[in-house]
Amino acid sequence: MSDPVSWFLIEPGWKVVDAAGEEVGSVDEVVGDSSDDIFNGLSVSTSLLGRPRYVPSEQVGSITEGQVQLTISKDHIDRLGEYEEAPTSAEILPEDAGALRRAEASVEAPIHPHEERLNLLTRIRHALRRVFNR
Repeated sequence: MSDPVSWFLIEPGWKVVDAAGEEVGSVDEVVGDSSDDIFNGLSVSTSLLGRPRYVPSEQVGSITEGQVQLTISKDHIDRLGEYEEAPTSAEILPEDAGALRRAEASVEAPIHPHEERLNLLTRIRHALRRVFNR
């Protein structure tokens, strides 16, 4: 068995297995705040055409190189809700805020666009890589 690794190392495409060790999908996206070391959970693709499922960090067991093992069963995973991207946060300024204050706000609390979720071709590539790397 491989040594455990930090959640910081999880990458899209890593294999996700249930509590029994059965493969249930792959990592689509890691959800958390790396600057404050807060791991919220994972967006997991369970099928090529299905919407990703959200797995809270409390249901993530061991993390090893290339694989995330969950503490829940496949049946439980099938009942998880779809992953919904968290809304971005920004400071709302009053209408009479001056140009200088607006410029400062864009530097202090910029709104970063979120990367697109994995597209179908990328999911197929990850699935093929998992199949042929067994």
